[in-house]
Amino acid sequence: MSDLRGAVRDATRQLADAGVASPEHDAVALAAHALRVEPGEVRRLMVLGAPVPEAYAGLVAERAARVPLQHLTGRAWFRGLELEVGPGVFVPRPETEVVAGWAIDAVRGCLDAGVDRPVVVDLCSGSGAIAFAVKAEVPQARVHAVELSDLAVAWATRNRDRLALDVEVVLGDALTALGELSEVDVVVSNPPYIPTTAEPVDPEVRDHDPHVALYGGSEDGLAIPRLVAARASGLLRPGGVLVMEHADSQGESLPSALRATGSWASIEDRRDLAGRPRATVAVRA
Repeated sequence: MSDLRGAVRDATRQLADAGVASPEHDAVALAAHALRVEPGEVRRLMVLGAPVPEAYAGLVAERAARVPLQHLTGRAWFRGLELEVGPGVFVPRPETEVVAGWAIDAVRGCLDAGVDRPVVVDLCSGSGAIAFAVKAEVPQARVHAVELSDLAVAWATRNRDRLALDVEVVLGDALTALGELSEVDVVVSNPPYIPTTAEPVDPEVRDHDPHVALYGGSEDGLAIPRLVAARASGLLRPGGVLVMEHADSQGESLPSALRATGSWASIEDRRDLAGRPRATVAVRA
């Protein structure tokens, strides 16, 4: 590889051959990481025929082995926030940005209804992505993030402090934490929901995301989401809103499970930007 342009071209081909879904994007992102510049600067340096950074080939080889891009660069973007991520924490997905947006809409609806400081709880928070997006976009909100994994809490705490966001990060079980809270306005959750009989197709998920963040505890994947929804119903005030992400195969089964409890005044399933069922939004009875 004689120069950066050729190196990125060869890396793109290597990543494509390895089955990486976005080979050119990842090749440029890895070059940016190795050079400690932004991707746009990589494009400029490619035109100038800049030399190849020493670490680049190794990074490309790891990505071709399907190590997540975010683990190699140490960062993930979520609704404009730069989060630090790595082994031990679930890497936030672009589709979850839409789910966070629905939670943010619900919080803003509380402000419009005259609630000065809406209380928001993010259950199964992982890296804290949703909680931090809510606080960043609705500063008036009082936000609590609950996560069971001590490794994930370490990442979330690090992100909170670096972003200087006033969010309470709690190490605890989503089903029992925050026992002192009631009359919560919005609960949002991206719980584990993959059926125990299924296996993620992408090696990045199957081999690198923590299993505690993936599997829903039953053959239909809804054992844990049902329990988290029950906890949410105990936290929320009447008229409070639950926003819960689910698998695209659960767009009917999760709403049906919530209806059967009698705890919810209205239940709506929503689709993401790709038109796939993505989250259930329910109002506490």
